[in-house]
Amino acid sequence: MAYNRTARSVPCASGIGDSLPLLPLFPLDVVLLPGTPLPLHIFEPRYKEMIGECLANNAPFGVIRALEEGIAEVGCTAEIVTVTKEYPDGRLDLVAEGRKRFEVLELNRERSFLQAEVLLVPDDPVTPAEEDKARAIQVHLEILSLAGAVQDLSAADQSTLSFYLAGSLPLDLDFKQKLLAMRSESERIQAVVGYLESILPNLRRAARAREKAGGNGHAR
Repeated sequence: MAYNRTARSVPCASGIGDSLPLLPLFPLDVVLLPGTPLPLHIFEPRYKEMIGECLANNAPFGVIRALEEGIAEVGCTAEIVTVTKEYPDGRLDLVAEGRKRFEVLELNRERSFLQAEVLLVPDDPVTPAEEDKARAIQVHLEILSLAGAVQDLSAADQSTLSFYLAGSLPLDLDFKQKLLAMRSESERIQAVVGYLESILPNLRRAARAREKAGGNGHAR
């Protein structure tokens, strides 16, 4: 679903708790998940201004999916981890990382960049079944293997394993957006298992076709 309510001026929330002060937003054609890195090249004047303030104040900004009819209702705060390059004209290359999910309550257009009053999205305390987690990891590792890649899962936060697994693969943005909005890790793990199992047969066929094309056989 998209958020396109008419913008109005809103007061800043006091304290962090469940809400945040006006959060600067960076609408992008991506879905940032908690714990997932996001490399960015900052070149537009409004976003150079926004990122400059975030760096100066050690403050987060919000990454939210840009849609044709507006923006998504749920996004993810991003913390700037490192600035990898600064250009003479003020452009920046940086790496941010997803932190906390938020829901847009009200938009604010008083600055050159979009801001919003947001509410942090909490998780319901429902622990996923161990067999579901094991299956999610198994399918994830097989998909990586088919692509000739490996990943160390030892550093993954087990309370948000679903985000870690989904964030490391180029999955459908609609699925990632739905995952971001889900309120329990149990629900998310089951969704990840279902989605990865649905794409696995095609990936297996593609891998076999590549093997045949690289050998003496012929791909069909």
